[in-house]
Amino acid sequence: MEQMTKRLNITDIRARKDSGNTPLVCLTAYTTPMARILDRHADLLLVGDSIGNVLYGMENTLGVDLEIMIRHGQAVMRGVTRTCVVIDMPFGSYEESKEAAYRNASRIMKETGCDAVKLEGGSGIAPTIEYLTSRNIPVMAHIGLLPQSVVKEGGYKIKGKTREDETRLLDDAKAIEKAGAFAVVIEGTVADVATKITKAISIPTIGIGAGAACDGQILVIDDMLGMTEHTAKFVKKYANIAADIENAVVEYTKDVRARAFPAAEHIYTRPISVVTKDKAS
Repeated sequence: MEQMTKRLNITDIRARKDSGNTPLVCLTAYTTPMARILDRHADLLLVGDSIGNVLYGMENTLGVDLEIMIRHGQAVMRGVTRTCVVIDMPFGSYEESKEAAYRNASRIMKETGCDAVKLEGGSGIAPTIEYLTSRNIPVMAHIGLLPQSVVKEGGYKIKGKTREDETRLLDDAKAIEKAGAFAVVIEGTVADVATKITKAISIPTIGIGAGAACDGQILVIDDMLGMTEHTAKFVKKYANIAADIENAVVEYTKDVRARAFPAAEHIYTRPISVVTKDKAS
């Protein structure tokens, strides 16, 4: 009888908080085929609202709604057997009230089967995190550069450049830790500040543009595979899949126009006996 694989959970992720441990490998995922590939390598998959930019062509993440996150969350869950899965709560799904946040978070978890949800914000969102975690909704927090605040802030701005900003980020990290978050993403933050945050709290920090000292790293899968045109400084492109796709399409186009595709091996034919019978009649 085949042994069932135990998926990593939030307890496993939180236990990796230690500079002596191997850093957590985290990536975004939005589809079943991609989740199946990443499941063999990553510790945590985030169904991120970055889906708005990379799959739906939106200018930012603000147009992503609950239905999109649930639909793609379900797709990712179909592709995993071992990886912890976290789903972003989209803009407008948790800011109105703690009660609204609970309704939407519990719906995400019920309809997808994911391990946790992720909320953006620091001290201001801590009461909502506490409300959710006290009601059995595991929460990953997100501080530093907040994509859902891009309109309010007038763009994507790196955090931690001033002493005041550093103090605010440290306060944010401690507040969300106290509220019960099991981990925190630190995005677009000066490296030495992210290092201080990592040392100051007892939950894992997952960096994205926040230096190498964090307890783990995450990238948007489409960015690191070279599927997106414009990427931030912190992105390392490990492949150029967009070029590979275009090259394949160019070859396909040539074959179709030259009637070289479909070739004999791609065509369905009738059995020889049937063809012979048709000729005889």
